[in-house]
Amino acid sequence: MSPRIHRVRTRLSDLAEQAGVSTATVSRVLNGKPGVANETRHAVLAALDVLGYERPQTLRGRSAGLVGLLVPELNNPVFPAFAQAIESLLSERGYTPLLCTQAPGGTTEDEYVDTLIDHSVDGIVFVSGLHADTRADHSRYEVLRSRGIPIVLVNGYAEGIDAPFVSPDDAASIDLAVRHLVSLGHERIGLAIGPERYVPARRKVAAFQAALVEHGLVKDADEARADVVSTLYTLEGGQAAAAELIGSGHTAIVCGSDLMALGAVRAARSRGLRVPDDVSVVGYDDAPLIAFTDPPLTTVRQPVEAMAHAAVSALLSEISGDRAPRTELLFAPELVVRGSTGAAPRTRD
Repeated sequence: MSPRIHRVRTRLSDLAEQAGVSTATVSRVLNGKPGVANETRHAVLAALDVLGYERPQTLRGRSAGLVGLLVPELNNPVFPAFAQAIESLLSERGYTPLLCTQAPGGTTEDEYVDTLIDHSVDGIVFVSGLHADTRADHSRYEVLRSRGIPIVLVNGYAEGIDAPFVSPDDAASIDLAVRHLVSLGHERIGLAIGPERYVPARRKVAAFQAALVEHGLVKDADEARADVVSTLYTLEGGQAAAAELIGSGHTAIVCGSDLMALGAVRAARSRGLRVPDDVSVVGYDDAPLIAFTDPPLTTVRQPVEAMAHAAVSALLSEISGDRAPRTELLFAPELVVRGSTGAAPRTRD
């Protein structure tokens, strides 16, 4: 047996194991033979990519078209999660995604859009873009629509834009977090949130104030305002907000992102406090690896996969000439209880 044949057999067995199929099935896919289900074929192609093998020329096919995907900076793990989910779905449908990531002082959203137009993209998905900024000029999206470019806007609703919107239910996420903390006996609950110029933050603040009133923790929304600290969606921002909230007597903190929640844990520890014995912390997103923090973070899971499916489905409908619904699609979040929340200090034995 020649070394070359031995390497091919190893490759087939590795691919088969990774894809969860037989070597015969892998062989049929690699040779472009019929009789293989699309789902199985995608599993084998994914195995090729994961194991670092170059796809045979016959399997590369011709792209159905280019689709732009704009996301904010990648420091927050939820944005790479959105990018990966949307890119994967576009690729499965034959489209080539062009990922554009922003950073402070770097290429702007408008500059990326100009570049994507130069590349004749068939459509664009915006994740947490300027459409979520209440101070931004939203006419830029109407310009795109007037040029016949299909767009889908994720995370942040702006009335009047002719496009499908896909968002998590921000109010429901706050309700889940506050109810959980109230059930643990907490009466001084604070909210650490990002800049309120953005729609998701505004929605969370309004829902938080309403929740405190509903549970009898404050008399009205104006009083609840003292329990809200607006800062940046970063670890440092969460730490600063939590330090202020802990200093004013709060025993539980709801955060606008998992990064902010990790900052809140750091703020508690810097004061010699324990999480959750002295201070409970709830995050938002359930970003990858967040279950492995110390302590494992209780968080509200943003339905990234479901939202990605909806966004891609709406965009491809628009590309094919079918008008997708213009109402905002809201997706239900899920509370994931882990080790960063516990009974309020005074309720412990």
